[in-house]
Amino acid sequence: MKILILNKDYSFSILSQSQLFYQGLLENGVDCEWRHFNERVADVELELDWFYRSFKPDILFGVGWWVDTPRFILHPQRFGIQPVPWFVADGWVANYQSIFNSLPLIFVTSHWVKEIYARDGVNVRNFEVLPVGYDPKLFKPIPRSDSGIQEIRKMLGIKAEEKMILTIGGDATSKGAQEMLQALSRIDKEYSSWKYVCKVLKQERTSVHRQSEGKLIEELSLDKKKIVYLEGEFSREFLPYLLNACDIYAAPSRQEGFGMVQVEAMACGKPVISIDAMGPKDTIIHGKTGFLARVASTVDLTEEWVTEEMGFETRSKMQFDKPKIVAYRANVDDLAKYTLQLLTDDHLREEMGRQAAEHASINFQYRDVAKKCIEIIQEKLGIA
Repeated sequence: MKILILNKDYSFSILSQSQLFYQGLLENGVDCEWRHFNERVADVELELDWFYRSFKPDILFGVGWWVDTPRFILHPQRFGIQPVPWFVADGWVANYQSIFNSLPLIFVTSHWVKEIYARDGVNVRNFEVLPVGYDPKLFKPIPRSDSGIQEIRKMLGIKAEEKMILTIGGDATSKGAQEMLQALSRIDKEYSSWKYVCKVLKQERTSVHRQSEGKLIEELSLDKKKIVYLEGEFSREFLPYLLNACDIYAAPSRQEGFGMVQVEAMACGKPVISIDAMGPKDTIIHGKTGFLARVASTVDLTEEWVTEEMGFETRSKMQFDKPKIVAYRANVDDLAKYTLQLLTDDHLREEMGRQAAEHASINFQYRDVAKKCIEIIQEKLGIA
């Protein structure tokens, strides 16, 4: 079995997902190569044509979104290479349903992603759920006494008696930060010794959401000094220390196809507060490794723009027969209740963290994910 893994110039999480999958395949004895490309700056067509002819892979494993069907599916088919995409969430599927129906195997990152494809007209009989793997050599519990952990908490202004709640994302709002701010305002009088740290990227979307978050903080009369923003990109080696520095990881995300950082937080021995929907339903065990807040509301679309990038001839607006749920909002009362429980009950927090680390280790190590993928390919495609 020879596999070529391909991913475009996406987010850091997609890059990490592809890289660890590649590493897992190698460690399981698979002959494979990995290519990460940016079509804006490279002649990808020529390079891939050359690589298909020289490496001669049996399978092209494209990691990304359905909009990349021409690159991940149609292009390798011209060379007699079997495409096996691994799709992440994108809210809805606008095109290429007949192409997906013709493939013998498609991987998705969660049962929710599979449900999205089924809702939008794809026959998912050949879909398999393959979770994203994490690196256990990096993401593991580190004692609070470790000097690296102590320094991070000191740099963030976290006092010894304070509990640190952490959210990590491209922006904080999409990871449920506004819902968490509302929850914290409800419990602040009962338990005030906390700080909320949001690690985000420097991007336009973040700036827009920061304005909304700032207004909300003022409306809720929260102490601005208790909300700390870390803006920028950090190495994979630094993130385990940041996760281990927190007491609770919170990400009741508005849209989450899997929840990679939530798994990494569990691997570091941290209980996770999230939402009872989408990818987190696959990764978090409610009441054991964390808490899942009920869904309070949904964002439903009755129409949406389609573009040439999606495989359409012109940009136009598509009307839906039925509204499509594309995002969720977590129940703030639930978030407040679960946050307060974890802030005030040290034994519960530590026990949940222990069980979270065990759960992540058993189910989401990258090498085991790769092994599962190989077994499914052998069973479904008969390629040894």
